[in-house]
Amino acid sequence: MIRLAMKVWHEVTETLLKLTQQTEETERDETIANIEKCLDVRDQIQSQITGPFTPEEEELGTELVEMEEKIQQKLALFTSQIRTDISKTKSKQSNMKNYVTPYSKVMRDGTFYDTKQ
Repeated sequence: MIRLAMKVWHEVTETLLKLTQQTEETERDETIANIEKCLDVRDQIQSQITGPFTPEEEELGTELVEMEEKIQQKLALFTSQIRTDISKTKSKQSNMKNYVTPYSKVMRDGTFYDTKQ
């Protein structure tokens, strides 16, 4: 007999695994919000899962550990994609500023001063 908390944990983990596979930029904000909801649900359920465990629950637990490793890898990849997009956006902004004001970073240490008036 598997406890309800472990069943819910398994369902939320499967949902989280599916969400981490969605990497489209157009739906990124929605995906991040859904991932946060799943993580919050798992955080609330975690306190309800305590030993002793039945053999069925131990099998489910080993499956959950494997799924957890996959989720950690996918979330790391997801955050690295977000970081690269942020750095690309920042570089585009700085390139645009350089295009608008091309002489803003020119050093003026060799300026000529006319002493005759």
